[in-house]
Amino acid sequence: MGLLSKLFGGASGLRSASSARHNGKRLASILEAHGKFHRGEAGGQQADLSGADLARLDLRGANLTDAILKGARLEGASLQRAKLVRADFERANLREADLRNTDMTEAKLPFADLTGAQASGVEFFRCDMREARFERANLRNANFRGSNVQGAKFSGADMGVTVLRETDLSGADLTGVDLTTTLLPKGYVPPNQKTAHA
Repeated sequence: MGLLSKLFGGASGLRSASSARHNGKRLASILEAHGKFHRGEAGGQQADLSGADLARLDLRGANLTDAILKGARLEGASLQRAKLVRADFERANLREADLRNTDMTEAKLPFADLTGAQASGVEFFRCDMREARFERANLRNANFRGSNVQGAKFSGADMGVTVLRETDLSGADLTGVDLTTTLLPKGYVPPNQKTAHA
């Protein structure tokens, strides 16, 4: 990365995480303390970023396992390859966020907004996604096995080769989603096929 890219956040216009603050603390310090907490080291403290403004931040590769991000603003942020295991994103704004290849195993996402998010290759294994919004999101090759998607909205999402096996899809809105290459639960009949046979 060149000097200009470092100064101005690159062509993507991302903000540097080193410049962000939450509740008077530098984000870098919060993440450092969280790393110690996760490793069981002295001086560690679980990151509580509830309601934090993290919009358009460069958080690629960050370890936010078990972090609390309830209601946080993450629209347009890059979390590529981040560790987000068991992180709490309840009601968080992740619109247009880049989540490609993140591990979100057992993350909490009820009422979270992931409209237009880039979430291909994401591990969504056993997540709580009640009432979450995924409209127009890129979910190719994502794994939703064992997740609670009750009331989740997927209209317009790209779900090519997405794994939905062992996922209860009752109550999920898959209107207009192309499921021809999606790995669906055994015996599940897509809504468009039900209409066709009616």
